[in-house]
Amino acid sequence: MVAPREAVYAASKAFVLSFAHTLNYELRDSGITVTALQPGPTNTDFFHRAGMDNTEVGTKGKFESEPDDVARLGIDALLAGKDHVYAASTKTKMEGTLANLIPGSMKASIHEKQAKPLEEKEAS
Repeated sequence: MVAPREAVYAASKAFVLSFAHTLNYELRDSGITVTALQPGPTNTDFFHRAGMDNTEVGTKGKFESEPDDVARLGIDALLAGKDHVYAASTKTKMEGTLANLIPGSMKASIHEKQAKPLEEKEAS
């Protein structure tokens, strides 16, 4: 995940995804499934706690998905034995699917626009 302004968060997400895929593979013959839940912006306190109340994603984007929808899709994917799931909005699912086709610099630019404080966007 390329996420300007959120480097540690992005690195943590990348680690968890890699770890989940690896565990899922290593446990493939044990009957144990590991599913990585990959939610997009979700209507929680995350953006407030991250100091992102005054960003596009923190004001509008978070309303793309509700926590109960994300959780339900995650549980359904786990029970279906999937290794990962993008949840819950259609936009998140499309972005997740396209992420492997888009160059990192383009993903960084898109993410920065969503994570930049609104007053910085207006000044530029």
